[in-house]
Amino acid sequence: MSAEFIKSIGYKVPAKSAEVDDDDEETRETERSEEQARIDNADPLTEDETAEKEELLNKGFDNWSKKDFNNFVNACAKHGRNQLASIADEVEGKTLDEVKKYSKVFWARYKELSDYEKLISKIEKGESELLKQVEIQEQLSAKVTRHRMPLQQMKIQYSQPTKGKNYTEEEDRFLIVMLEKHGYGTENVYDRIRQEIRNSPLFRFDWFLKSRTAQEIGRRCNTLISLIQKEDAEVEEKEKEDKKKKIEEKKKATTKASVPKLKKR
Repeated sequence: MSAEFIKSIGYKVPAKSAEVDDDDEETRETERSEEQARIDNADPLTEDETAEKEELLNKGFDNWSKKDFNNFVNACAKHGRNQLASIADEVEGKTLDEVKKYSKVFWARYKELSDYEKLISKIEKGESELLKQVEIQEQLSAKVTRHRMPLQQMKIQYSQPTKGKNYTEEEDRFLIVMLEKHGYGTENVYDRIRQEIRNSPLFRFDWFLKSRTAQEIGRRCNTLISLIQKEDAEVEEKEKEDKKKKIEEKKKATTKASVPKLKKR
């Protein structure tokens, strides 16, 4: 949508709230002023742009407000650009079909937006976090499913600074199993783990663990994730070394077999 069209309808750029933009107030106001100036000084529409304006109006995009636009961008960052059903849930008053049409136009023409680099960077950052969540969840699942009874059998490879004096290995095993169960990165996951602790007979008299806050549980889970990742990295490195060693031994054996034996005269 061109700046002249926005100017023609008397649009005024609203102030961005901290909820939809992470910058400080002064930066947000500077960006708002620059965007308004670009609209106020826009050149008149060409015939093609006028025709395009009518086409967009007929498509119904005129009822998408700045708030709807921000919600759409934030939802793309939160769920990933292809999760249109989840995005539609975040854009109040819009159907899935409307979001699909809007998304198609947005991704075809986003470079026409004055601040598109910042918007796309925000979405890509969110998508990168989603990929990280998937990777960590896979690591947790691999750790837990190695054992028939993970709450009793799972071993944690502690480093000296991380074991601490407070959490026991039984408690840590429970945290890992519950985090894998509820899903790393899911909404209110540490509150749900906290409730699992309170409901478990394993910790009926464990006042230390039962008194932990969701934030404290989250910090401990992040420490345990780091230990699992370190363990996985060490296993992967060992597998590479073993594979390299086997290849070298095979080469030596092949070379030895290919050397002809000298006959004694």
